[in-house]
Amino acid sequence: MELRTGIVDKPSDHLDHCWYVVGTVDQATLSASGPLRVTLREIDYVIWRASDGSLTATRDRCPHREAPLSEGELKDGCITCAYHGWRFGKEGMCIEIPSARPEIPIPKSAHLAMASIEEHYGLLWLCPGEPRQNVPRLGVDSDQSFTRLNTPIQIWHCSPTRMIDNMLDVSHFPYTHRGTFGRDQEKVVPRFQLTQLDETFYGYEYDVVINNSDGAQIMSGHSDDVISLQMSTGFCLPFSVRSTMTYANGIKQTLFMTASPITQKKSYYTFVLWRNDNVETSGREIVDFELAVTDEDRSMLERLRGELSLDQGHLVDVQSDKASVEWRRRYARLVKEGVF
Repeated sequence: MELRTGIVDKPSDHLDHCWYVVGTVDQATLSASGPLRVTLREIDYVIWRASDGSLTATRDRCPHREAPLSEGELKDGCITCAYHGWRFGKEGMCIEIPSARPEIPIPKSAHLAMASIEEHYGLLWLCPGEPRQNVPRLGVDSDQSFTRLNTPIQIWHCSPTRMIDNMLDVSHFPYTHRGTFGRDQEKVVPRFQLTQLDETFYGYEYDVVINNSDGAQIMSGHSDDVISLQMSTGFCLPFSVRSTMTYANGIKQTLFMTASPITQKKSYYTFVLWRNDNVETSGREIVDFELAVTDEDRSMLERLRGELSLDQGHLVDVQSDKASVEWRRRYARLVKEGVF
């Protein structure tokens, strides 16, 4: 039977054709713990893993009387609705209606419409409609000289538009990040040019001077109190940012950050790290340091109200905001025209 995809039941919205991170692969080890319920753009979804290891994602709604399927039992890769016992298997196929006689065919309308779901970089990516782009490509994940470090999904009480603006910004380092690596010096941001960093990310390259104490020394592998490093930061629509860091001692790190809207005021957030040094003993400390940096951003962003304005002239932008200005321009075009 043909797989039913694209479950959006509201007027066409270009953002429904994008990929969003809604969980981690660890959360998808669901055979013992039950199905995973997530919310994306104010719609609830349920995700579960079939007995062959494949993932199924659909609206968290039984087609019979609209009970949440996430409340049901997951057994042998099939989910059973807690209300009337309807049973659904791989790709949302309804395989049992207990109240119906066995000889009566199951109606086609009983089968669930699928959302697209994929696993990349230890993350679960969901697309509500028909995908019109690929999941952001991070070539470092296939580089055997790098080790990947994943972090849990967080829920932030702010819009992802605010989060992306922050991720693209370097001028807040001396202020927001005083507790980790920020410095009172080096406040002037040198001029930079925006460029296509690779086939996926668009942004800029720059050098930065940072404080290097405590957790920062674990990150850098340096013992000096102050160090400089080469960085690049770029975005991929709609809500992903990648930063690369190269230290003078040859240590390289890639930091991938992504946000997904739960509601207009609440978002999922996670980051993934790749390192080319030995992280067997320092990996936990490196993640803890980056989580401390993240907490500094979160503390500020959760004080800001509403979405970041996309209207030209509504915000005062300066040279150091160039990357955010370009992201807002492209994001506004995606929202209005569906152009990536």
